[in-house]
Amino acid sequence: MKSSNDCVKHELRKDVFWITIDRPELRNAINEHVIAGISDGLTQATRLQGVRAVVLTGAGDRAFCAGADLRPDSEIFEFDFSQPRTEYADLLRQGVGMDIPLVARVNGTCMAGGMGLLSMCDLAVASAQAKFGLPEVKVGMFPMQVAAVMQHLVPRRKFAEMCITGEPLTAAEALQLDLINYVVDPASLDTKVQWLLDRITDKSPTAIRRGKHALRSITDMTFAQSIAYMEAQLGSLRLTKDAAEGLAAFADKRVPAWTGH
Repeated sequence: MKSSNDCVKHELRKDVFWITIDRPELRNAINEHVIAGISDGLTQATRLQGVRAVVLTGAGDRAFCAGADLRPDSEIFEFDFSQPRTEYADLLRQGVGMDIPLVARVNGTCMAGGMGLLSMCDLAVASAQAKFGLPEVKVGMFPMQVAAVMQHLVPRRKFAEMCITGEPLTAAEALQLDLINYVVDPASLDTKVQWLLDRITDKSPTAIRRGKHALRSITDMTFAQSIAYMEAQLGSLRLTKDAAEGLAAFADKRVPAWTGH
């Protein structure tokens, strides 16, 4: 069996860290090595100085990630019930908790556990040939862990339909539901992803980092709690070097030189 190094490729392209699930022969299905490889990539991206964004994608043009590896010899559902957490759920926690923007490059089929990977990302660009779905009920399962990270991304009744029927969506339907940001022809996928990355990496890394943290924090707050919290966040953000540089650059009519501090 392939190791995590064989199943997932890591590549630093200037200030963007790319994580590629590399099992195209199995439609980039998830096993324990894929989980470990993606997690390791996210950890590396966090530790490497100067990384401004992370791209998560799949090898080939058939699948982003078709979900769990369901072959008879797969151990993906062999949970250690003495432990309160699973490795896949921990990966979703890690992705959601990232302060660096995560961009999903959806090059093909995105199903089941792949939908969890998509949902933990901040932004997504999809090929027009991509399909999206939660087909777990077709094999006697249910998208339990995926539901936790996906439930607020799409309207409640549509989400229930996806979970209960297991029927897929087209890329156009996924766009209409705000599950993804953009849909493009397959030949234009990389161009659109780079366009989006360019719109991220020229902004203040401090503002993005602090902003992502703040948005996560107010998810379950009331309005009164969230507005008070955000007042304090704005005040402290103004004290950062990036805020001072941004305001000075605006006054001087020049491009800011961000330091990330």
